[in-house]
Amino acid sequence: MRQTGKLDYIEMPATGGKLDNVKAFYSAAFSWSFTDYGPTYSAFSEGLDGGFDADATAAAAKPLPVLYSQKLEETLNAVTSAGGTIVKPIFSFPGGRRFHFTDPAGNELAVWGE
Repeated sequence: MRQTGKLDYIEMPATGGKLDNVKAFYSAAFSWSFTDYGPTYSAFSEGLDGGFDADATAAAAKPLPVLYSQKLEETLNAVTSAGGTIVKPIFSFPGGRRFHFTDPAGNELAVWGE
């Protein structure tokens, strides 16, 4: 149920003619589906929670979408097979492990697992 003041949506850029590439990447790597709203906008509905990182050495310069995976190594392989670039290999953190990647449009995301 949507509530006032709760995070509800995230938008990421796919500029420079990369919308089709980005959609193909997320479809291949994570089985996302999309609804097109005209030639320059495509929406997804895949769930959302969030957090803030106050550690200046660890915090991303921009918002960092973080996805979940039950099989982290398999997801890393799916990301690279789909054309993603690993920018931080799998590492441990309190609560689990994760890796960071960039998509074809240059957006940085992370994937974590327990």
